[in-house]
Amino acid sequence: MVSAPLHYQSHDEDSGRWLGFRYRPGDIVISTRRRTGTTWLQMICATLIFCRPDLPAPLWRLSPWLDHTIVPLDDVYTQLAEQQHRRFIKTHTPLDGIPLHPQVTYIVTARHPLDMYVSLCHQLDNIDHSRLWQLTGRAAPPGPSESLHDSLLRWIEDEGDPHAFPESLPGVLWHLSDAWARRGEPNVLLVHYEDLSADLEGQMRGIAWRLGLDVPEQAWPALAQAATFERMRDRADRLVPGAPGIVKDTASFFHRGTSGAGREVLSDEEMAGYYARAARLAPPDMLEWLHSPSSLSG
Repeated sequence: MVSAPLHYQSHDEDSGRWLGFRYRPGDIVISTRRRTGTTWLQMICATLIFCRPDLPAPLWRLSPWLDHTIVPLDDVYTQLAEQQHRRFIKTHTPLDGIPLHPQVTYIVTARHPLDMYVSLCHQLDNIDHSRLWQLTGRAAPPGPSESLHDSLLRWIEDEGDPHAFPESLPGVLWHLSDAWARRGEPNVLLVHYEDLSADLEGQMRGIAWRLGLDVPEQAWPALAQAATFERMRDRADRLVPGAPGIVKDTASFFHRGTSGAGREVLSDEEMAGYYARAARLAPPDMLEWLHSPSSLSG
């Protein structure tokens, strides 16, 4: 007997919106924590599905965020129902909060949690909170008021419920641990941010193979170039999600794109404290892959 999905809800998300959604065979669900490569994976899927570096529409229209409560649910359902291409749908909900179907592929991204948190802080600083409130009546959580170093230490020790606070360290590690436990299923794919950074074309080829997409050999250089951070930054106006004016600087949405930012902030002793905390929250084999992806790749 298949258990019902868990319910995740935050200031602008509600996983319950998935319950009435009708999948099509071949659908792709991109399940990520914020700032772990969501837009990157959407762009990769878009280039592979359309087999062209220039997209036929803005990325957020091609790949809607289903559980984002700012957009009326009927509008999202209608948009997806009208799509004729292979659908690829964004969510920040872990797999245990989504109805799972054997003919749908679920891609989960992973990024070192410390890098994710630093990137999240930069994102919050780049949001015009008054504009967000004006357009939606909702406000994003404010960025930390203390130093990045102190905020990062507080985040590491936060005991938040992973289902109530999915951007907490327990929430991030639960999202990945749940996907890790499902990695042997043929329709679940885990992708690591650092592997994408190290070998973008190779990773894109692997994703295309898992999705059953036949990409002509001569198309690969242009497709891989289109999915680089530099090229995405140049076209940020067509890739960055959200209503106009909410993101102050769309190019800065792709802030850095490299790894190690979180680890640069902490001392060796503080890093040891992070690893000890993570070890209490997630299985050791998943953490080995998360912290050193190349050690388990291939």
